[in-house]
Amino acid sequence: MDDRPPSGKTNRLAQEPSPYLRQHATNPVDWYPWGDEALARARAENKPILLSVGYSACHWCHVMAHESFEDPDIARLMNEGFINIKVDREERPDLDQIYQGVVQLMGQGGGWPLTVFLTPDLRPFYGGTYFPPSDRYGRPGFPRLLSALRDAWVNKASDIEEQASRFQEGLGELSTHGLDADPAHLSAEDIVAMGQSMLKRMDPVNGGFGNAPKFPNPMNVALLLRAWRRGGGEPLKAAVFRTLERMALGGIYDQLGGGFHRYSVDERWLVPHFEKMLYDNAQLLHLYSEAEQVESRPLWRKVVEETVEYVRREMTDPAGGFYATQDADSEGEEGKFFVWRPEEVRAALAVGPQADTVLRHFGIKPGGNFEHGATVLEVVVPVEQLAKEQGRPVDAVEKELAEARRVLFLLREQRVKPGRDDKILAGWNGLMIRGLALASRVFNRPDWARLAANAADFVLANMWDGKRLLRSYQHGQGRIDGFLEDYGDFAAGLTALYQATFDAKYLDAADALAHRAVELFWDEEKQAYLSAPRGQKDLVVAAYCLFDNAFPAGASTLTEAQVTLSALTGDVCHLDHPEHYVAKLHDQLVRNPMGYGHLALAADSLLDGASGVTFAGTREAVAPLLASANRTYAPVFSFGWHDTSAPPPARLQELFEGREPVEGKGAAYLCRGFVCERPITEAGLLAERLVAAPGH
Repeated sequence: MDDRPPSGKTNRLAQEPSPYLRQHATNPVDWYPWGDEALARARAENKPILLSVGYSACHWCHVMAHESFEDPDIARLMNEGFINIKVDREERPDLDQIYQGVVQLMGQGGGWPLTVFLTPDLRPFYGGTYFPPSDRYGRPGFPRLLSALRDAWVNKASDIEEQASRFQEGLGELSTHGLDADPAHLSAEDIVAMGQSMLKRMDPVNGGFGNAPKFPNPMNVALLLRAWRRGGGEPLKAAVFRTLERMALGGIYDQLGGGFHRYSVDERWLVPHFEKMLYDNAQLLHLYSEAEQVESRPLWRKVVEETVEYVRREMTDPAGGFYATQDADSEGEEGKFFVWRPEEVRAALAVGPQADTVLRHFGIKPGGNFEHGATVLEVVVPVEQLAKEQGRPVDAVEKELAEARRVLFLLREQRVKPGRDDKILAGWNGLMIRGLALASRVFNRPDWARLAANAADFVLANMWDGKRLLRSYQHGQGRIDGFLEDYGDFAAGLTALYQATFDAKYLDAADALAHRAVELFWDEEKQAYLSAPRGQKDLVVAAYCLFDNAFPAGASTLTEAQVTLSALTGDVCHLDHPEHYVAKLHDQLVRNPMGYGHLALAADSLLDGASGVTFAGTREAVAPLLASANRTYAPVFSFGWHDTSAPPPARLQELFEGREPVEGKGAAYLCRGFVCERPITEAGLLAERLVAAPGH
């Protein structure tokens, strides 16, 4: 049976809300979305499943779609031999997590597009990522692969069965890797050792980890700062600052519009893959804000201000939520929207010294540094050097460049923009809320806290009913039960938002989410969290939520939220699961810190026993103390406010009892390791106590 849509017609994916699935709606492939209909047909016809996983902003997903899925001959092979299923990995991260394991077991790097072949009972028997339409790049051509696998399915059933059984066993082992270790106590020395281990993997020239391709990896960079704070030495801080500076000046950062692209194809942050992901920018906002707390620099402020403006301008729904991604491609070309040629700059700025200054500053030359003679903007000649060469004040050159950037940005806005995936994901919104909340505190920008609060209010109103959190919202409809990452990320975002607004409703919601997450995802026997709710029926193996990759695992953000909730509410019960989980993962954390960066951040906070500061007094009275605390790098502390001009929220009544102003002055009550100090009324002393080593 060939259900291939006739030319010009659409397939089933046209009815799907996911922009990624709809991108394939006119393919001649008989695509199904993941669901009962497709799986039932595979069983009824005893046909193998071709599972293709990607996301809307993925460049190589587009390439494979154009080369193979739009080709009628290749589509015919797919339709005749397989039940073809498309999955948006942003909607079903649990499926993606499991089947990425197939590629790992085959000794390949994972990534997208992910192409996996399954038996009708969902056991994989072959997989890979991108396959070209003919043999090249050392990869088999997709038509040849399809024919070979169809032949094996028909004529070598025992081989397929053996391979599927091996993969299922291997996936089960991968899913629980490290969970058989004996629990052990994590120490401050472990945090330092983890930072030192990661320092050895950093590029001493360009910053970041390893060589090309190079990813921002913000949680692992943040861990180096934690190790520095614990006494690991200045090289740790220097490596962090080198990384942040090189990224901010490179092509991975959008020099005109703000925000970071996903990664760099080279080792020096020059040429990116141009998609922009909400989760990257969320984590980088948080990291650059922490860097500002460590040492204030104009570059950190510039990056944070421009990135927030990018998010507000491009990634914020009118109703408040944040969109998921922006594409790499426009008009069929990767990066076309972002790159420049000298003649375009000269035409925009007119002939004269301003154009020459801009061309030199950003390294825009004939021939360019990218495809077709175009240039990806990077800061090649700093403002100070330009000013020296031109014999002009630095301020004058900066002003001229700022005006030129404004003109070029407005001109760029007239170009065809990359596509945008406008689904609102609960978890990724939580990460952005977390980043914006910290940035608002560090840079004293209450408008950024309002931006975060608008998103939180949207998710709470449309995606959370007190018992069930939805993962995705699009076109007026919430859908898909939330995964652990949604509960963990959103709870972490809400605890951060409470510390920026001191609105107790966010604390109440975070508390409810954390308790519900334990009910849905905690496995008492393994002392670990499942990625999907217990009892999820369409998974070939149980998926445990362990590794921090491009974005943190839900188990890591939930652990962070639980430690913070314990500090903010005084409820030590919130520490039970973090203590058990971190102890269980101790060996993996110490052996492989690169794979557990965000969990290490949460574990570092746990070491100090849910440390917190309660400010007591009117807003005016506590303002100097609060401002000092917000500018201080004290990542293990959580901040609450007892507004003595109003009754305390019910949840905080017991915690706030006895915490009052001192002799009419606003006071800060600092507690760490379950021991509280005398109240502090001087802002300078509070900053000193926040950075003091435990026990000092």
